[in-house]
Amino acid sequence: MPSLPSFRGPGRPPAPLPRIPVPTARAIVDCGVYVDGARIPGRFSHAEALAEVRARGTGFVWIGLHDPDEAQMGDIAATFGLHPLAVEDAVHAHQRPKLERYDDTLFLVLRTVSYVPHEMNSISEIVETGDIMVFAAADFVITVRHGEHTGLAGVRRDLESRPQQLALGPGAVLHAVADHVVDAYIDVAALVENDIDEMEEAVFTPRDQVTIETIYQLKREVVELRRAVNPLQAPLQQLAEKTDLPLPKEVRRYLRDVLDHHILVAERIADFDESLSELVSAALAKISVQQNTDMRKISAWVAIAAVPTMIAGIYGMNFEHMPELKQTWGYPAVWIVILSVCGALYVTFHRNNWL
Repeated sequence: MPSLPSFRGPGRPPAPLPRIPVPTARAIVDCGVYVDGARIPGRFSHAEALAEVRARGTGFVWIGLHDPDEAQMGDIAATFGLHPLAVEDAVHAHQRPKLERYDDTLFLVLRTVSYVPHEMNSISEIVETGDIMVFAAADFVITVRHGEHTGLAGVRRDLESRPQQLALGPGAVLHAVADHVVDAYIDVAALVENDIDEMEEAVFTPRDQVTIETIYQLKREVVELRRAVNPLQAPLQQLAEKTDLPLPKEVRRYLRDVLDHHILVAERIADFDESLSELVSAALAKISVQQNTDMRKISAWVAIAAVPTMIAGIYGMNFEHMPELKQTWGYPAVWIVILSVCGALYVTFHRNNWL
């Protein structure tokens, strides 16, 4: 069968397939216009929503994005005038929690955590992390979420049910998101604490087998939880204490409460780390004790087995002048001696808890 002609020159690599752009609307979870704490009816694109707010001269836009790509985030940035450095951080996940200010726009990065149900003695992921970025300015707030957990639909519904809180502006949304993330920290910390309590009970329960790898896995997950939670303290302190930030005084008061909750959960996680370190030491001590017990049992049985081995070795040398070999009572006597000595050794070892 003749081959099809090639339109590519010799030695030339194949041309890359063109990237199909995905509309920005695909990344937008929700887009709303809020005036005096109430949502205006109607559906808006992100550009139409911003135009509506600026035409009214009051209110703000709240846009929720989920896993936007560079083109989608670039479209949003062009509409709202976001700084390129902040946009780059918003596209790429796994950023360290931080607070940055670009003119009158605040950019807050938060790490989200989620608890993964698992079997206690299995080695699997326990804490799953993600990211939420918040752009807050005078007339808009943009939330960018990476990951499948810690959704913000509930936060939006809760704020919409409290118009007096939402009337405080984009700062109220920033506070609500931070409060939601810290509440998730508290929930996950409580579940991890239950895992640690169960593991402590198993370690200190006799004859209960807990592998040291399971404890190391839980400790690694606690370290990951600590790395997600602890760095948020500095950004929250700046939001709560810096008076030059474009945030209402009332919002800063609410943020101080979030900071208090964050400090408490960070201290709990630090206690988890110390508890697991002590638990590792206890588990290693338990394993060492079990190994010593096994070695004592092995040594006791070796000592008992050495008696017939020694006697059989002596009478197996076939010397000519061994009077016991010629006596009719020689064979029963050897068995009586073997059983008596082995029995005495067994009773002695058993009394000393070696057997």
